Amino acid sequence: MEQRILGLDPGLAVVGFGAIICPKLEQTPATLLDFGVIKTSSDLDIGERLNIIYEDLHTLIQQWQPDLVAIEKLFFYRMGNTIAVAQARGVLMLVLAQHKLPIVEFTPAQIKQALTGMGNADKYDVQQSVARELNLDYIPKPDDAADALAVALTAWFDRAA
Repeated sequence: MEQRILGLDPGLAVVGFGAIICPKLEQTPATLLDFGVIKTSSDLDIGERLNIIYEDLHTLIQQWQPDLVAIEKLFFYRMGNTIAVAQARGVLMLVLAQHKLPIVEFTPAQIKQALTGMGNADKYDVQQSVARELNLDYIPKPDDAADALAVALTAWFDRAA
């Protein structure tokens, strides 16, 4: 039996998403379903931006019917940005709860460790690992989408462990 995993990289301006199908057999690679971003314009007020994220995530869930959702834990670095990202992440969590989807969360270090074997790997190493694990001859772009695929793959590796 396969499992569909949706990975999310939270943000207010950009939410990365990546959907994969994970086979039951560990030796078989995961398959890419889709990846991309939900973008909101800074010209809009915060409520409108959060509503775009809300509506678009509902659409993605209906389209890909995930069995599990993996989301990156909030990483604090700039207070102003952290609050906006936390608000967007709250909307993501609300939508996932409305769909009664199981959620797993990973820190950036856990994701880097799972994909590269090093918790302090750089972004390019993680992106190369994503491409390799999904048998892609390119690195998924934009970075937010590649990050979301990394989160989804981390969930797959974590479930197999």
